Amino acid sequence: MAGLGYDLVDVERAAAGLLRVTIDRLPGHRYPGDDSAFVTVDDCERVTRQLQYVLEVEGCDYARLEVSSPGLDRPLRRPADYERFAGVEVDVTLKAAFEGRRRYRGTLQAREGGWRVVFDGGERALDFALDEVREARLVPVVDFKGRRARPAEPAPEGDGADGGRRE
Repeated sequence: MAGLGYDLVDVERAAAGLLRVTIDRLPGHRYPGDDSAFVTVDDCERVTRQLQYVLEVEGCDYARLEVSSPGLDRPLRRPADYERFAGVEVDVTLKAAFEGRRRYRGTLQAREGGWRVVFDGGERALDFALDEVREARLVPVVDFKGRRARPAEPAPEGDGADGGRRE
């Protein structure tokens, strides 16, 4: 997948022969005609075509192939994922409870020999190793700034039906 400029996030076999593949764009990779930072439908189509060919050549048994993006709450599974998203807000679920809880939300930071989640406004931190994590995901950030209505511009004088009079 790296040859195509994509990162394999997950592969799952589901019921009825469904093979589900989750991809992400490699950071810093340029895609022809598309400068988006996110996986697009064209990306999924490109990977689907390539995987169909490879799976046929390799004789893999599946009924349906589904290729998709990891979504806004992308899972972190490998050390490279943690490195890539250091400094970003994450949800971490531990295998065993620490101080009576398993779930922590905070900013991911690298530390010597492991990782840290800083939470409660930077007041507290949890140090952990990857083998202690049951699940880690990015916290979805939804930003509608680009969709806000622009303030109405005043009409130029003399263009209105009132002959340019202001009341």
